[in-house]
Amino acid sequence: MDAPKKRQLDPHRFDKNKRDENKTNEVKMEGSPAPKPPVAGPSRAQDTAKPSTGSASDSEGDDVGPLPPQPEGEPGAAPEEPEYDPSEFEEDEEEAPQFPTTHEIVLKDHTKVVSALALDPSGARIVSGSHDYDCKLWDFGGMDMRCKPFKSWEPAGSYHIHDLKFSNDGQRILCISGTTQAKLFDRDGEERATYIKGDPYIRDMKNTSGHVSELTTCAWHPKDSQTFITSSADSTIRIWDVEDRRKQKTVIVVKSKERGARTKVLACGYSPDGGIIGGACFDGALHMWQSNSNFARPSMTIEGAHTKSSETGSLVFSVDGRTVLTRGGDDTVKIWDLRAFKKPLAVRKDTPTLYPNTNAVFSPDDKYVITGAGGSASSKNGKLLFLQKDNLEVVKTLEVGATPVRVFWHSKINQIVTGLSNGEIYVLYSPETSLNGAKLLLNKGPPRKVTVEDMSEAVTAPQIITPHALPMFRDIDPGRGTKRKREKDRMDPRKSRRPELPVTGPGKGGRVGASATQHIVQNLVRDTMRDEDPREALLRFAEKADQDPQWTKAWKTNQPKPVFTEEDTKDEKEDE
Repeated sequence: MDAPKKRQLDPHRFDKNKRDENKTNEVKMEGSPAPKPPVAGPSRAQDTAKPSTGSASDSEGDDVGPLPPQPEGEPGAAPEEPEYDPSEFEEDEEEAPQFPTTHEIVLKDHTKVVSALALDPSGARIVSGSHDYDCKLWDFGGMDMRCKPFKSWEPAGSYHIHDLKFSNDGQRILCISGTTQAKLFDRDGEERATYIKGDPYIRDMKNTSGHVSELTTCAWHPKDSQTFITSSADSTIRIWDVEDRRKQKTVIVVKSKERGARTKVLACGYSPDGGIIGGACFDGALHMWQSNSNFARPSMTIEGAHTKSSETGSLVFSVDGRTVLTRGGDDTVKIWDLRAFKKPLAVRKDTPTLYPNTNAVFSPDDKYVITGAGGSASSKNGKLLFLQKDNLEVVKTLEVGATPVRVFWHSKINQIVTGLSNGEIYVLYSPETSLNGAKLLLNKGPPRKVTVEDMSEAVTAPQIITPHALPMFRDIDPGRGTKRKREKDRMDPRKSRRPELPVTGPGKGGRVGASATQHIVQNLVRDTMRDEDPREALLRFAEKADQDPQWTKAWKTNQPKPVFTEEDTKDEKEDE
């Protein structure tokens, strides 16, 4: 008897999300090998298997494809999909794709431009922020083909989200919005801390406990998970301790050569060893501070690194700690060397963008730079630019549906996540060189169809609930199992409705003590002035006033005596 057949995944499941090669314009450099079109590993030997067709949304109702041919010696058993082994591609690098961009999935839930994007260190979750005031959490392991987030919330009301960063352990999310207060959330989106805002009436920024103007970016310390920095439009970079939300640890005041000696700090970042803090400003300057100094003045400065009054989107250090990448609002990408910090090593122009949050990042192997650029006048589509790190020459151009704003290349799962101006998030991957991430959605296979037997079981065996069996109608009788509950409720002053006990002593909690109350009540009872005739009370002192006047004593000798009219009682008697 044959063994029961196992449920197998469609070997061509990744073909549903394959990108159209006509949309990709590749610019090859001289001497660089051209990447070949990828072929999914499990499907190379499946010439007879029919690939599944249709969109990702139609795959929910499709049946699982035919089983692949079985290996010899194991009847009834199907081969499992081989796991990714990086050593396989070291021998044959020409067959592996150069960039993980052959396939894509689209996460669509935001309604406006995605202005903040981050992945946790394991690559399992994405957190995104947008100009629609929302933050959303996406989990690759829990999503299905509908690609919807499992959590959505407004961290700062009607303020745009400027930056989001996962901590090094992946347990906390730092949220930077248009307010003056940074917020800390856990990996499930629950708020953990809100850091203090400063006093806007204090001129010296070193004497305020927090930022007094809107925040721009943030960065976690690469070695110390309890420290992070925030930059703001109040011309400061502040170093915070996670546990102390009442005041920052240190303030770096950025002094500008502009009038007023203040400028907006648009981007900040740590070097990989945490020894240098970098900041890019609105006046075009680029500053570097040693983290073990007193931050009185920067150790390195370049005036005019980018065009004045342009908003620099990002500042990133490479893994060697000597190279700095900046993405300017003047449509340029520049590479800087800290050992010769006077002029850029390379400049890439003609990278237009309309959004100040546009960033640029290094590839995991530190050989390439990826950034987004807006479309031309003829085409509304945006494009992702893959640049050589040494000279910023274009290696590859990838067209996407709108202008890419935020880009993130995750080194562990080898997938590129980019947020677009239309609210979509593209996850680019390759079935050969990428691990987990977007591949988990297709590894689940299509959902099982609902059969007639399932419906008949639900109809034939319905759940019957009598009304008085529900908890809301249950009578609490003093029977078995309620004694302990009654004793517990008896100790609760709210449930037992116990009256407030009399206050002993001077009083507390807004209530006056018994001694003070008693004194006031006794005085109220003793005072009988309201029951006395005021005319009689005044005439009682008339005789004393005549003998010893207090106010008219000076006129006593020459004061005329009053003469009163005598009543005529004779006329009254005659009338009677």
